[in-house]
Amino acid sequence: MRVVAKIGTASVTDDHGVIERAAIAKLCDEVAVLRREGHDVLVVSSGAVAAGVAAVGLAARPADMPTLQAISAAGQSRLVETYNNELARHGLVGAQLLLDSLDFVGRRQYLHARQTLLRLLELGCVPVINENDAVANEELRFGDNDRIAALVANSVRADVLVLLTDMDGLFTADPRRDDAASLIAHVAADDPLLSIRTDRGGSGRGSGGMASKLVAARMASWSGVRCVIGRAATPNILPDVIAGESVGTTFAAHDRMLPARKLWIAFAADVSGAVVVDAGAEEALTRRPTSLLPAGVVDVRGSFVAGDVVDVVGPAGPPFARGIISWDADGVRSAMGRRTSDLPAGVDEVIHRDDLVPLRS
Repeated sequence: MRVVAKIGTASVTDDHGVIERAAIAKLCDEVAVLRREGHDVLVVSSGAVAAGVAAVGLAARPADMPTLQAISAAGQSRLVETYNNELARHGLVGAQLLLDSLDFVGRRQYLHARQTLLRLLELGCVPVINENDAVANEELRFGDNDRIAALVANSVRADVLVLLTDMDGLFTADPRRDDAASLIAHVAADDPLLSIRTDRGGSGRGSGGMASKLVAARMASWSGVRCVIGRAATPNILPDVIAGESVGTTFAAHDRMLPARKLWIAFAADVSGAVVVDAGAEEALTRRPTSLLPAGVVDVRGSFVAGDVVDVVGPAGPPFARGIISWDADGVRSAMGRRTSDLPAGVDEVIHRDDLVPLRS
């Protein structure tokens, strides 16, 4: 079995950002158990920014991008050093790999990243993955590690994604505020829970919270990967998940299997605007793989340029699809509602079908 285990900032650092060696030791102990049983394991670990705060002696997490990027570099080296030391106790070799969401968009870069991950597994290494915060030109919360973990699970065709956090799983309400909240043990592939919005919550030291974990769970499900959200401190959690024990919240794998690039479009990319389409276009785009043509567009919202990701909205309400736009906003406005035959040569799809992802399961 191939397992991707993601652990959050609050589970690997304390309130001051100091790395919790015991927590990483526990995780590596469980990774070693799985490896002895013949499973492949990849670890996605947050915590570099928080660890960097402690390393350079800052009083609190900074807000400006240059400082965030700088301290992530200071924290990352200390984080991976801890993993290397704890894995070495079991005779395992850790291998640092820093990724960002763009590694899953361009076909060539995607194949390079995937090849590296698979070769590391063949060599018997344990990949320790984090977002490449130090050089990212987007905000650090763009493409958080929950989503990176889901994209990795898709890329290596994992059997299960385990999101380790400071909560026992998904609850009917926030158990920190509502004593009546109860744990949801299982979410089916078509359950509306996979589409609900939750507040960010969390410790405030990381970039995720339950909202990003639900997105990651949906990404995993749409990759054909089972996903489990559970508390990192739970004894023996990884072996229990692999053994099929009831731990945390399990999200069933869907029979829909999107490629990594479409997962990025649907869930990991910044959305720059929206195009509104008529009922006929909505039905066509929902029922079969087809491109969005200018004739079906009735309105444009926001300002965007060619290559941006935009929502596609029908007459009745929320976005039903998302895609990479082929034109800028002014170009779409000038062409909307017109047949392709009435437009200049070379003007065709507003969004090509290969760049369009329906959001309904």
